[in-house]
Amino acid sequence: MKTTMVNISLQKDLMAALDAVAMAESRTRSELLREAARQYIERYRRWEAVCRLAAQTATQHGIRASDVATEIAAHRAQRHTRRFHANSNRG
Repeated sequence: MKTTMVNISLQKDLMAALDAVAMAESRTRSELLREAARQYIERYRRWEAVCRLAAQTATQHGIRASDVATEIAAHRAQRHTRRFHANSNRG
């Protein structure tokens, strides 16, 4: 596989942490950064798939974003009320 050289800027503390991990794992900076990039891309792709599935499911069930926000607010209010009553019953 062909490789391309890139230059990146890192803060000194991040570079020190990168070097420490690379040394601890007997790997090069490049190996570590390649692995980090692969993992980030995979996580990004999984998140995109989750978002697509959520959008499809919401469309199938006629759920709007405002419906979700309303349900979250209601759940939080209900939790708050339960906590308030539990604390006030303690005396």
